[in-house]
Amino acid sequence: MMVAGVAGLDEAGRGPVLGPMVLCGVVMAERDLEFLREKGVRDSKLLTPSRREGLAPLIEAKALRFGFLELQPAEIDEALQSGVSLNELEAKGFAHLLNELRPRVAYVDSPDPNPDLFRRRLLRYLRARAELVVENSADRKYAVVGAASILAKVRRDRLLGELKEKYGELGSGYSHDPLTMSFLKRWVEEHGDLPPFARRSWETCRRLLEGYKGRGGR
Repeated sequence: MMVAGVAGLDEAGRGPVLGPMVLCGVVMAERDLEFLREKGVRDSKLLTPSRREGLAPLIEAKALRFGFLELQPAEIDEALQSGVSLNELEAKGFAHLLNELRPRVAYVDSPDPNPDLFRRRLLRYLRARAELVVENSADRKYAVVGAASILAKVRRDRLLGELKEKYGELGSGYSHDPLTMSFLKRWVEEHGDLPPFARRSWETCRRLLEGYKGRGGR
């Protein structure tokens, strides 16, 4: 059954070397789209962490439905090693969310520079009869996609927080973060391998392991 409403879909954590990628879909009633704009809902990257945390419960309370899909590092690595691109994996994940949420129309943030190509990928897995609007930077153009962006980012940040509680400070999870790189290097030196929540297929991880083994590591 199709849910009356407009969906936005976006992800958080596509590029980090640590932790999952989180996909999110949010379905809003058309009458509530203006509410999102009034509250300042937009691309999560343009908001502070505290602002995102404040907006997330407001979005969830107003949404008709919302859902998440967490792609763990091992799942990402397995896909890439078998020749499945990250874009293909993301398209499949978005289609999974749309098949469950079943909105009337869906605005999707395309990770591919060619939105038409990403739309075709998405259609391969889509069973729901949603009208698709697939665009680059959709999270900056449409508040409903900004809402999905915020929920995805807040969810990923919380998952990363759980990892920090268990393993110690590991930064943002991005390879450009000195805290993340310090954590990774220390872990490899102490354990002779990467942590279980690292994306082994990332060049950063491959270099660290090769360097360790090149120095005679076990």
